[in-house]
Amino acid sequence: MRGKSWRILCVAALLCPEYAAAQRVDALKPGARKYVSVGTPKVVLEHVEVIDGTGAAAVRDQNITLEGGKITAISAGADVPASEGTTVLDLRGKAVIPGIVGMHNHLFYLAFPGLAADYTFERPALFHEMSFSAPRLYLANGVTTMRTAGSVDAYTDVRLKQAIEAGTLPGPHLDVTGPYLEGVSDNQNLQMRQLTGPEDARQTVAYWAERGVTSFKAYAHITREEMRAAVEEAHKRGLKVTGHLCSVTYLEAAEIGIDNLEHGFFGNTELDPGKKPDMCSDSAGDYTLEHMAPGSAEAERLIGTLIRHHVAITSTLPGTAASLPDEGALGGRPPVRPAVLEAMSPAAREAYLAWKNRPANKSAQAATALLFRREMELERAFVAAGGLLLAGPDPVGIGGNIPGFGDQREIELLVAAGFTPVQAIRIATLNGATFLGRQDHIGSIAVGKNADLVVVNGNPATNIADIENVEIVFKDGVGYDTRKLLDSVKGHYGEY
Repeated sequence: MRGKSWRILCVAALLCPEYAAAQRVDALKPGARKYVSVGTPKVVLEHVEVIDGTGAAAVRDQNITLEGGKITAISAGADVPASEGTTVLDLRGKAVIPGIVGMHNHLFYLAFPGLAADYTFERPALFHEMSFSAPRLYLANGVTTMRTAGSVDAYTDVRLKQAIEAGTLPGPHLDVTGPYLEGVSDNQNLQMRQLTGPEDARQTVAYWAERGVTSFKAYAHITREEMRAAVEEAHKRGLKVTGHLCSVTYLEAAEIGIDNLEHGFFGNTELDPGKKPDMCSDSAGDYTLEHMAPGSAEAERLIGTLIRHHVAITSTLPGTAASLPDEGALGGRPPVRPAVLEAMSPAAREAYLAWKNRPANKSAQAATALLFRREMELERAFVAAGGLLLAGPDPVGIGGNIPGFGDQREIELLVAAGFTPVQAIRIATLNGATFLGRQDHIGSIAVGKNADLVVVNGNPATNIADIENVEIVFKDGVGYDTRKLLDSVKGHYGEY
């Protein structure tokens, strides 16, 4: 049997999936169960390379035993005899990492009506909820827990979370972020309600906290007092606030008590010329990023303040990297894989090709490349100083950046930024779990933790591109078939 990837001894039923459903995945309804490939009460992953998510070196030839949705043993690799109700997976040549904890992920696609061949379009752009395709894409690609990082349809997101937890639908565990906390502006994001003041911010947080939302996101034009009211109300309820900022600087947000800042250091407007209180600057942070070199007094002050106030930073590299003139020099991979195009709807694929073939603006690309490298440098400096760096790709379809695939790309780009593969995997797993306060349950591979694991063909510890070769994703000890999940959404992302 050594030539096969797994062996199962099934009794009490003619079909193993039915036996598994009765004994191991009885909480799953048919709509989720049909994507399960491994669901027996006990699973042994034998002869596997373990990348445990702590940043430690990978350990070769290990056995991992899963029972009751937990990791119950980790031991030296050995051949395990088949037994009733046990699946033994022979994983020679494969590696296991913790389930990815995506911290800037979305459940919507950004559509551009009236898109022309030169990638011009008329506003407003529209956010389309992807409650069918996005959860499957995340889970198929190794994301077992994710924060939605801003919602345009919070009622649907909360219901989706409930359906996944009830076993009705396949998908990762969700930390549902409430509707964007946006201030008054002339932006044309019409699906974002604009706050009318601090009391409105407080009431908005209270309303959604009582309806199942578990985090909040301040947006670009929020005022300092609106942010303060939102943060105070969220903290009173034990919830956290992140931010994609512009009107409020990073230093101001840290002093107010924000918990997390999105898009790395791209949104900081502290040094921008003409920056006025509570107003977004014309530069929107680009000037500050360009002029805040690591090791400078400004950078040291900012990083020290963030760490002192326990503010995490979320790296969202794929969206920016896709706009660079030579992404291969930074990440070593082509911008979009065939599987990404297969997942896209015809309209989404057309939008991507229009984006890809748009007229080149070489000066703009050069400026973006400079900022991108500076962002990478500041992320490394932040981590070196003791800061908590999180990972999430901000996948809304632009540049082929879509759920799940974007999370893998983020890990690859962290390595391009100068982190080792095992450090990058930690940022994308244990660091996110730590921010969510779930580090005792998820984020690393250890006895007693949830059996949220990703089986990949190859060894990402030596070749980070192998992170793309996902074969099985275990969530709470149940093994989901990546191929089946991807097949179910072919041609759908961008429509539903």
